[in-house]
Amino acid sequence: MGLRFVLWLGALPLGAHVISMSSGDFRIEGNRATYELRMPIYEIQHVPAPEKMLFESIRFSSGGADARLVEKSCAEDKNDASFRCKAVYEFPAPVEQLDVVCNFHSVTVPNHVHLLRAYLGDKTDQAVFDFSAPKATIRFRPPTGFETFVTGFGSGFARAFSSGAAVLFLACLALAARRNTELVLISLSFLAGEIASALIVPATAWNPVPRFVEAALALTIAYLAVEILTLPNAGQRWLVAAVLGLFHGLSYALYLTSTGYEAMPVLLGMAVAEVLAIAVFAMLLARLGRIFSSIAPLASRITACFLLLTGLSWFFLRLRA
Repeated sequence: MGLRFVLWLGALPLGAHVISMSSGDFRIEGNRATYELRMPIYEIQHVPAPEKMLFESIRFSSGGADARLVEKSCAEDKNDASFRCKAVYEFPAPVEQLDVVCNFHSVTVPNHVHLLRAYLGDKTDQAVFDFSAPKATIRFRPPTGFETFVTGFGSGFARAFSSGAAVLFLACLALAARRNTELVLISLSFLAGEIASALIVPATAWNPVPRFVEAALALTIAYLAVEILTLPNAGQRWLVAAVLGLFHGLSYALYLTSTGYEAMPVLLGMAVAEVLAIAVFAMLLARLGRIFSSIAPLASRITACFLLLTGLSWFFLRLRA
């Protein structure tokens, strides 16, 4: 059972993209609406009958009544490697506010994010859907400050656990710390690098492609594992954590750019989630260290080897994708 669990944990980062996003426009005129969906082809390569599955995974309603799908069509766009769909919906009555249920994460990958922009006359609004928020009501009015903060905070908190790779790296950070003071310093340095990257990159002309970011994140796991294996007594590990945080912040930079969320609540939610996760991993490792004190150094090296193999496997898989 233990071996199966370890293998399953190692497979988590290989089974999903760290950055998985699609977008759509929903234009309403009276009681009719046109929906245009754009999704990267690589997100649906494993999905049987993607046209059918995608439209079964999103539902629009207004005033408690579902919209009726009148027509739909999908095709691959070779120019930008996307899968594009267009559909027409009819509502029983003119739309004043729109209720949406989107479960694209259940047919693509668990951490998939769908950004929907809705248009009603001269009014526009948008909603972001993922595994933590599959439902939304679009009221075509500016959200209050409190609504903006809660939505962004929750999104950042959930995003921290959106992929096995992200969680695995947090466990790697806990393993790299040799004492509590070092754990605090490593964690703060990692968060500082992550936040700096997430804030600075969107303000520059550089727009890193998702495949590069995912490959870089895979190498951060492998590098930290090598550090633990070959330099067990190395100093200034907090500086390594800060540099690796810069790479992890790229995924949040892409997320903020794509969704339009305000940075502060998203990054605050992310920081709270990651601190909690690192603390839990540190407590688990400390408890295991006390139970298996006689083989603790060997167990640490075995775990680091496992992390190294996982990071390298994920890196080469993403290069081939």
